[in-house]
Amino acid sequence: MKSLSFLIILLFIFSACAQETKENDIVLEEDAKNYTTEIIVPGLQIPWGMAWLPDGSMLITEKSGTLIHFKDGKKVNIANVPEVYNRNQGGLLDIELHPKYEENGWIYITYSSKEGTEKGGNTALIRAKLKDNQLTNIETLYKATPNTTRGHHFGSRIEFDNDGYLYFCIGDRGNRDVNPQDITKDGGKIYRLNDDGSIPKDNPFVDQAGAKTAIYSYGHRNPQGMALHPDGTIWVHEHGPRGGDEINPIKKGVNYGWPVITYGINYSGTTITDITAKKGMEQPLYYWVPSIAPSGMDFVTSDKYPNWKNTVLVGSLKFQYLELLQLDGYQVTKRQKLLDGMGRVRNVRQGPDGFLYVAIENQGIVKIIP
Repeated sequence: MKSLSFLIILLFIFSACAQETKENDIVLEEDAKNYTTEIIVPGLQIPWGMAWLPDGSMLITEKSGTLIHFKDGKKVNIANVPEVYNRNQGGLLDIELHPKYEENGWIYITYSSKEGTEKGGNTALIRAKLKDNQLTNIETLYKATPNTTRGHHFGSRIEFDNDGYLYFCIGDRGNRDVNPQDITKDGGKIYRLNDDGSIPKDNPFVDQAGAKTAIYSYGHRNPQGMALHPDGTIWVHEHGPRGGDEINPIKKGVNYGWPVITYGINYSGTTITDITAKKGMEQPLYYWVPSIAPSGMDFVTSDKYPNWKNTVLVGSLKFQYLELLQLDGYQVTKRQKLLDGMGRVRNVRQGPDGFLYVAIENQGIVKIIP
């Protein structure tokens, strides 16, 4: 009788798991390989961010702390880059140009900064100008506190929306039970600033005592992808623990639930929480089980890839491929695997020339040619 009861329990568990998978998991298909690739910038270790200057040359951040200007086939290291806290996941992170760069020359960079009285580091956002192969006019726009010697979950990506607001993200810094759900603390948040670092008057928590007024949304784990959707909304993806990587369109003042709700479990296999949904907490647009360890994200809007137009691309660190997600509105309908086995994908961007560029660890920047 005990054996029968145990069997019934097992069948119930398997049935529930199968139902959950059926509801959200879409079979990952191999692409038809109707493209070739070319390494445009070779010899990079962990290329994190990339941005294009008006002349078509490229700025590339190496996590180790080097900012590279790549032009006419040559790499030049940019001087006067702030010292980074290069530990584990920390280092020199994302880079983005101001939408009106040709008018004002501002470049925005996130990195793990040692600035502060505590040991360790935390994520900072700066802006600077480029002159004679060095950064000048450096301004710190935001520095998360406190510093910690924990070496993971720094985030971090940067994106501007169509109204000129600047968004960036910081992971929970490994303090999951404190930071993500507390709006008086940094970490586990998406932030929104004006381009000069000031706080927009309509940010959601500007009138709340003690709140970090730069916060735009909270309850995040470790976002490492951020992109502007063609409809003008900001989307992020973020690392789950063991399972539960998520894609989230970002909404003002919304709580995305980490770690109160999650589709993942601890790396040890133990349970984080018994619930995946709760009133007042946003469900992800899509989640991965098992985790793919997503990094880098962009929407395909270029006519150079007619079969991929209006899809979203996400890199996988864990499985070493680029994932293409077809969308029907805000619903994922199909998944395809690109660049399978080329290496750990750290970033993907659509360049100003309409081509797709992928940053791959220990290789460089790869161009996808239809």
